[in-house]
Amino acid sequence: MNFQEWFYHYFFETGYNSVNTITYAFILVLSAYILFKILKKLKVKIDERLAIAVTPFVILGSSVRVLEDSRIISGGIFITPGIYFLIFFVTFFILLVSLFLEKRFHISYYKLMFIVGIISVSPLLGILNYRNFLGVGYVLLYFIPWVIFLKIIPWLKENKIVTGLHTFDGTVTFVSMNYFSYYEQHFLPRYIINFIGTPLSFVFLKFILIAAILIFIDKYSEDKEFNNYLKLIIGILGASTETRDFLRLFCLT
Repeated sequence: MNFQEWFYHYFFETGYNSVNTITYAFILVLSAYILFKILKKLKVKIDERLAIAVTPFVILGSSVRVLEDSRIISGGIFITPGIYFLIFFVTFFILLVSLFLEKRFHISYYKLMFIVGIISVSPLLGILNYRNFLGVGYVLLYFIPWVIFLKIIPWLKENKIVTGLHTFDGTVTFVSMNYFSYYEQHFLPRYIINFIGTPLSFVFLKFILIAAILIFIDKYSEDKEFNNYLKLIIGILGASTETRDFLRLFCLT
């Protein structure tokens, strides 16, 4: 097998596997680090406002991905990793324009970004055919205890939100696999679920893993803004996968 055949096999032919998963993870870490430096240069504060600004674009990316799943649109740019680059460049461009308009007209950049994001994603959400209300009911049933638990424990609000996003993603995965015969596409979750023997394990393992990472960040990192950035990136990862999985369960079953 030459390099071209090897590359095609692991990145196009076999779906998610150990090779492309590690590669995508490396690209993500490197890109996240570079982006943090760029945001510092642009003097964008890593806070709740930035999280609000990017939220509609996370939903936008997930919506586009579900439209590709449903064959309404097609193309390599709309699947991993292309979709991540597409949404990143769209979001970053809107950020730059919003920052320019903020300086020019004194309108908060995050409000402009949020409005543009909502306008962009709304038509896509309107195209989807929502029909699996039973699946949504199962997700809510299993997720409500986690909401109650996160509500009552004494923890930072942002940690609760980030952990909740990933736990919701795990819950959607469990419901999709347990009740609707879905197949876990991603390599690591698939390996864990197959090893333990039940998709329910993924919910608890994901909760424990994300909580442990956040506790580690709070305990050992002294840079508050970098801490916020790490939590934002982790939250975006959870929100993007959960939104795609939830919309797919809601619309395509």
